[in-house]
Amino acid sequence: MSFFRNIVFTAVLVGLITGLAVSAMQAVGTTPLILQAETFEGAGSEADHSHDAATPADHHHDAEAWAPADGFERNAYTVAANVLTAIGYALVLTGLISLRGAQGGWREGLFWGLAGFAAVMLAPMIGLPPELPGSPAADLGARQIWWIATAAATAGGIALLAFRRSEPWAVILAVVLIVAPHVVGAPLPPAGEHALAPLPLDRRFVVLATVTSFVFWLILGSLSGLFLKRFEAAK
Repeated sequence: MSFFRNIVFTAVLVGLITGLAVSAMQAVGTTPLILQAETFEGAGSEADHSHDAATPADHHHDAEAWAPADGFERNAYTVAANVLTAIGYALVLTGLISLRGAQGGWREGLFWGLAGFAAVMLAPMIGLPPELPGSPAADLGARQIWWIATAAATAGGIALLAFRRSEPWAVILAVVLIVAPHVVGAPLPPAGEHALAPLPLDRRFVVLATVTSFVFWLILGSLSGLFLKRFEAAK
């Protein structure tokens, strides 16, 4: 029972700290860019309405789409989502560290965090980079399937390289797993569509989102290893 209790306590504590830290980074980094991009998206929607005034029903669902109010409500939802996401990933990391029989510690946790960053952020962003509001995009379902498949395949490839690299078949399979999603390719947005936000804004958002994710995984991994070791030593 203490095995699962240590994992849960570690994940909740790490998730809370990481979620709050990343939310603070987003507040001064990516969130202002998202708000700025939403002004371009709103201007584009108004232009579409003016050109398609004869068929207003085509855009009726956009007006009714729910979204949290700007200010406290929106920030609260963002923080809650970040904390819950961090707890979920921390549960995975601490569970894997424990199942490996590792002693933990912040250094080992850091390596797990870097692996998570590579699998969850770096590999998928090759085909599906972070997007601002108003960016052209393929069908949501297709993007989600490709993202999940890419993250899972990359994680499997990294695991083989980390734990079976002495076996040639494992290295070959790892390379195949890591490369395969990009050979298949991410779902493409409809032809002829273009981003509403200026290109410099979009590029800055991609950079800041990547840096924020990198810090997220560094904190998540190192604290997961550190707190797991502390809880194990205290039992």
